Amino acid sequence: MKTSKISVVSAILFLISVTAVAADFKLTSADVANKATIGSKHIFNGFGCSGENVSPALSWSGAPAGTQSFALTVYDPDAPTGSGWWHWMVINIPGNVSALKAGAGTVDGKLLPTGSQQARTDFGIAGYGGPCPPAGNKPHRYIFTLYALKVPKIEVNADATPAVAGFMINSNKLDSTSFTAYYGR
Repeated sequence: MKTSKISVVSAILFLISVTAVAADFKLTSADVANKATIGSKHIFNGFGCSGENVSPALSWSGAPAGTQSFALTVYDPDAPTGSGWWHWMVINIPGNVSALKAGAGTVDGKLLPTGSQQARTDFGIAGYGGPCPPAGNKPHRYIFTLYALKVPKIEVNADATPAVAGFMINSNKLDSTSFTAYYGR
């Protein structure tokens, strides 16, 4: 009887420690707040929207042990496509990096950390494409997710689809953290 009680207590303590470690991994933005409306600076300029299309500044902390690189995605699950809409994908962010500057998502990627690579989005190009849901839709959710990866680099061709990049990210994921912001028009 003592052995089973000790085993149960050990299992509970293990689960608490795993939860505590996972809860430490956080993604934040000084430009876009969790559960808030995305400002015009970060809205797409096209498709009837007239924003500045500037990717927001992002920072993170508490990556799990063994993290060798990061990947970032911005995804709208509410886009009326049947499969959502990928707005930004950055892979191969070095493991010693803990932030992306505002405006880092330009097509040329010059402001991204050395070694980082942008994957193609549903706009058909690499680079940040801000929110621009159809007029009259309820506000869409824009999920910013950072993945801690167990490898220093994932191999994704420049013309790979977001699904291929997503597969490679999830195949090498140690942990992830996200926040959701909104935009509607």
